[in-house]
Amino acid sequence: MKRFITGQDRTQSTLLPELLDEYITEENPVRVIDLFVDQLDLKSLGFEGVVPADTGRPSYHPAVLLKLYVYGYLNRIASTRRLETEALRNVELMWLITRLAPDFKTIANFRKENGKAIRKVCAQFI
Repeated sequence: MKRFITGQDRTQSTLLPELLDEYITEENPVRVIDLFVDQLDLKSLGFEGVVPADTGRPSYHPAVLLKLYVYGYLNRIASTRRLETEALRNVELMWLITRLAPDFKTIANFRKENGKAIRKVCAQFI
């Protein structure tokens, strides 16, 4: 294939693993979301599950789900099923939520249980 730009071989391994951080520029809005949510006091804002339960299956930290939700808010992704899909394929979201992949029901329950607190955070973010 002369005279065409060619991509990399998909089966070629690399000597050093590529860092996910290298794909996200310093000016990318996901870095702002990350810093904003990390500085919030989620307990005082009224978020459920900030203190993990002693028994049962471990849950996602509310900050992770809030980052996912704020990302969806900024990018006009309201569907929890679409947020679930984006978390698996979108490099920005992989970086933002550290490659976690909550399912749509978890995202929907988070939104249902923390509606008032999410509205407070979105108002602060704007």
